[in-house]
Amino acid sequence: LFLFFPQVLLLACAEDLECVPGFQQKVFYIEQPFEFTEDQPVLKLEFDDCKGNNKLNFEVSNPDFKVEHDGSLVALKNISEAGRALFVHARSEHAEDMAEILIVGANEKHGALKEIFKIEGNLGIPRQKRAILATPILIPENQRPPFPRSVGKVISSEGTEGAKFRLSGKGVDQDPKGIFRINEISGDVSVTRALDREAIANYELEVEVIDISGKTIDGPVRLDISVIDQNDNRPMFKEGPYVGHVMEGSPTGTTVMRMTAFDADDSSTDNALLRYNILRQTPTKPSPNMFYIDPEKGDIVTVVSPVLLDRETMETPKYELVIEAKDMGGLDVGLTGTATATILIDDKNDHPPEFTKKEFQATVKEGVTGVIVNLTVGDRDDPTTGAWRAVYTIINGNPGQSFEIHTNPQTNEGMLSVVKPLDYEISAFHTLLIKVENEDPLIPDIAYGPSSTATVQITVEDVNEGPVFHPNPMTVTKQENIPVGSVVLTVNATDPDTLQHQTIRYSVYKDPAGWLEIHPTNGTVGTTAILDRESPYVENNIYTALFLAIDSGNPPATGTGTLHITLEDVNDNVPSLYPTLAKVCDDAKDLRVVVLGASDKDLHPNTDPFKFELNKQSGPEKLWRITKLNNTHAQVILLQNLQKANYNIPISVTDSGKPPLTNNTELKLQVCSCKKSKMDCSATDALHISMTLILLSLFSLFCKSFP
Repeated sequence: LFLFFPQVLLLACAEDLECVPGFQQKVFYIEQPFEFTEDQPVLKLEFDDCKGNNKLNFEVSNPDFKVEHDGSLVALKNISEAGRALFVHARSEHAEDMAEILIVGANEKHGALKEIFKIEGNLGIPRQKRAILATPILIPENQRPPFPRSVGKVISSEGTEGAKFRLSGKGVDQDPKGIFRINEISGDVSVTRALDREAIANYELEVEVIDISGKTIDGPVRLDISVIDQNDNRPMFKEGPYVGHVMEGSPTGTTVMRMTAFDADDSSTDNALLRYNILRQTPTKPSPNMFYIDPEKGDIVTVVSPVLLDRETMETPKYELVIEAKDMGGLDVGLTGTATATILIDDKNDHPPEFTKKEFQATVKEGVTGVIVNLTVGDRDDPTTGAWRAVYTIINGNPGQSFEIHTNPQTNEGMLSVVKPLDYEISAFHTLLIKVENEDPLIPDIAYGPSSTATVQITVEDVNEGPVFHPNPMTVTKQENIPVGSVVLTVNATDPDTLQHQTIRYSVYKDPAGWLEIHPTNGTVGTTAILDRESPYVENNIYTALFLAIDSGNPPATGTGTLHITLEDVNDNVPSLYPTLAKVCDDAKDLRVVVLGASDKDLHPNTDPFKFELNKQSGPEKLWRITKLNNTHAQVILLQNLQKANYNIPISVTDSGKPPLTNNTELKLQVCSCKKSKMDCSATDALHISMTLILLSLFSLFCKSFP
């Protein structure tokens, strides 16, 4: 304040005010110079304990500064950066106090002064003249007992009899209550317990003068209390676990990761100014100093040559660093916190896979598929990466695509398989050339060498193979109902074992209907029963049978042949009529009794159109007629109402085959009584009258009338 506006003294002090122990000015704003020069006074502090300042001692928060006995603040060396604030603690036999020196840039000066002189500002100086003087109070945190401890004083020139001070606000009558109190008469402000800046850094209180009745005489005026930070918090690493990765062979100075610690102390002071250091590295090989940490930023970088950063030559690809963070800018008096950084050396594909030998042998029986040999390789890269996983390719000797090779994901071996059965008679030996590569590409300066290819010699063993039918399946077309003993066809089977000169015999394997036989030596298939297309053993006009061809080997081998016989239809099934029963009411007005349908097991043209006819009706009059509706249906119509009884109507239905077949059948007609929409046919059984009985009765009566 002295530096900017000396006239402030006229506002802050009065000649008639009594002595207030402590710094006569508690807050200073100074402009940041280009450099604080060694032994050159920065400003002058005035401390008065009102009792002679006996044994007065000053302490400065920044060790690069000191206060002379006359109160001059000087730098101990040339300093270009002193931080944002300095705190000066003064102690004598009778008093102690704290002053704050705020360092601002040139462009901040106007704003800082404006803040000082604003209404209800930091110094408590009002726009209007008041009788209360409440200068800001600075209190170090973590003070030791005894308490209460005097920390400042409020002065009033109000001379009203019985006037007294009243203090209010957070920390007095608001939570946390009871931290501060004021002597109503003297204005002494005291703190009742130790403060914690990390809990509450500033308190904004109000002080006023009241009369004996409690009425405000003057004020309220703001009283600011600031808690001065002490270095009471250790740096803490809060974001762990800390894991970094660096590729093997990385250049010196490669950044691996960043370690950041947190300090709860005032970030504008050295109490929270952190510096980083590596305390310990595990393991210590190939160098005890593999990494370096930037003391200010916390960046961990590699410091060894790329040659030493070789994952394959390390005893372990994992390093653990114990990192220390120390406040007070790393000075010995600083508090420390530690954390462990884990650094993993990542693999790159700098080692190609190599076969464990140049030639592999395999033996397989002809006709067999599956894995025949496992090819082994070695690779020094990380088994959990694509730089280790192998990919195999057959590059020669597989024109028929009879072989495939796949990688075993657990062992990295190449599993060579036969996927198409091999034939000994065609080739008894096969030679394959196989190469192996990695899933990931090799780094540019590494290439696959001769050890990345190998030869596989495969020997095929001869086995007795079963005879083979030609063709298979065999197909033939025959009419159903051909005579028993007819020749269907002659089968042909050959033995693949051309070098063994074996004979073949035939036999029936599956003949569901029992219709066929086969000659054991020449393979002629003949019928032993009538072939019936309408048989349940025939599906979609096709009858299927299986035959065996057995060679003379030891043990003999068998081949199976399939015969499909397509059966052509002949007109050998009469049509059937449905339904065979009909009911009608004796008083029915609609005399259309029933619609009849016809079906035939044969195929077209041996089925519809069907011809429907009534067989000859005897008697004095006709009782019904039949009318064709379409190719497959006809309608029976009564010509008059009939009495309750059962009647059998003779009907014939004829198909369209050549020659046609006719089915003569009867439709049973029940004439029933019908009342209230209910049909009762129970009486018709007792009144069963066939047309034959009616005709006989009529004939008997006619004979008696004419003897």
